[in-house]
This record gives sequence, structure tokens and C-alpha cells, in this order.
Amino acid sequence: MISHNGFELVVFDCDGVLVDSEVISIRVDQRVLADLGWELELDEIVERFVGKSEAHFVAAVEQKLGVRLDEGWDRDYGHWYREAFERDLEAVDGIEEALDGLPLPHCVASSGSHDKMRRTLGKTGLLHRFQGRIFSATEVANGKPAPDLFLHAAESLNAAPERCAVVEDSAYGVQAARAAGMHVFAYAGGVTPAERLAGPGTTVFSDMRLLPELIAAGRPG
Repeated sequence: MISHNGFELVVFDCDGVLVDSEVISIRVDQRVLADLGWELELDEIVERFVGKSEAHFVAAVEQKLGVRLDEGWDRDYGHWYREAFERDLEAVDGIEEALDGLPLPHCVASSGSHDKMRRTLGKTGLLHRFQGRIFSATEVANGKPAPDLFLHAAESLNAAPERCAVVEDSAYGVQAARAAGMHVFAYAGGVTPAERLAGPGTTVFSDMRLLPELIAAGRPG
């Protein structure tokens, strides 16, 4: 059923949109990369990796350092992330109010794994809101900025791509949504500057509580 505003499904990214995990992850990423031999500033990590998959992270490290990371290479670092998330992870400010005010069906489509999303959404009390409607880049051939994941989510829930709104906070995620032919509501309240999110087919906003009214307004123009 198509809503009055032209949208029939809202597709949420997870990290930085539902759970306030990006800053935590970036700081741990910096420690992991330094331990592997690659020193990067936090803003460089945002530029290179935020919104992309773990497979992209691994490929970039291998190319930069000229090494091969064997399966399970990250086992020694997993507790760094778990401890940081357990200590600091919270839901994105205003997301519960946004979800409460959103009458349209919604789902999650993230570069993260299902295990990671179960942990982070569970920790922040949001998991029950998306049960049965959680999609991971591990399910498609190409992660963001390719459109595959968003198209997969739309097809799985019988929604036409042009009738989908995507809520993203990363430049790669915004590119993926545009490539899928979906309008993007780009959240600039996280680590990615608003100017990196702005562009065609995109509504940039900084207060998650405004999302329901922005979606109700539909596509600009």
C-alpha cells in the first residue's frame, strides 16, 4: 500500500542511524590499524571506511600493507570492540521518538553482519522493532556504495525501489541509495559532515526527531 507521500517503505542503515556506534568503532579501528602497522587519523578512517563492509576494510589493509590477513585474523581484536560497545553504546539520540512517529513499514539494511546487528540493536533495546526485517551486506554480491543491499531489502519486502526512503549517515550509504533509485534522508548528526552527504535525491537533516515529518513531506519538488 502506497502512502500519501509516495513512500511505502523506510530502509534504515544501522550504525550511526539507529545505534550511536560509529565514533566507538572508529576509535577501536584506529587502534586495530595501528597494531597492524597502519597509522591513520580518525577523519581518514571516516573517509575510507565508514559505511563500507568488513570485506572492504580487509582488502584495503591487505593492499596498503602488502600482507594477507588469514581467516580469523580479527579474533584477537574482537574483545576490544565488544568491551567498548558494552561500555559506551547507546541508541542514536531521538531515534525512538522517530520510530514511534513513523507510520510506514521499515527495515534495516546494513554493511554489518547479522551477529553484529543483533548485538548492537539488542544492547540498545531496538531489536524488537526490526525482527524479521534485518538485511546485511553479507547477503549480496556487492556492498555499499553499490545498490545491491538496498535493492535486496526492497525486493524482499515487495516494495518498489522508487517508493523507498533510505535513512543513511555515510557518504557510501548515500551513494548506494541514490544508485538504487531511492530518495535519501541523510543524517548529519554523526561523524560524516553534511556537505559530504548533500546532493541529488537527498534530504540532509541533523535531528532524528524530525524524520517522520520530513518523510511525510515526501520528495522535494
